Amino acid sequence: MWIMVAGPYRAGGGAADPAIRAANLRILNEAAVALHRAGHVPVIGVNMALPMIEAAGGSDAAYAEIMAPVSLALVDRCDACLRVGGPSTGADDEVRRFEAASRPVYRALGEIPAAR
Repeated sequence: MWIMVAGPYRAGGGAADPAIRAANLRILNEAAVALHRAGHVPVIGVNMALPMIEAAGGSDAAYAEIMAPVSLALVDRCDACLRVGGPSTGADDEVRRFEAASRPVYRALGEIPAAR
């Protein structure tokens, strides 16, 4: 399955703190590695959007223009979602989109069916 990993990036005080953003991104990427090793294709919206945001100047305006639209567009291409980490409006928006499409949302790696 193609599984989106949804979790905080700038949430939890991370908007202004590069260390928090890096820690949040590490959690997303570690979950992606676990999904890959289990035979799934992990997708992280932040990893798709960040290079575009940087190319657009890296401003808050570029973040607002690119992050949510890209992440939400990726939702439509994935089979399921793995929600990780703490509070995040963006990740919760992704989860709601999966739920609205009646696609699975998992809260732990152990809930995800084995890859075929």
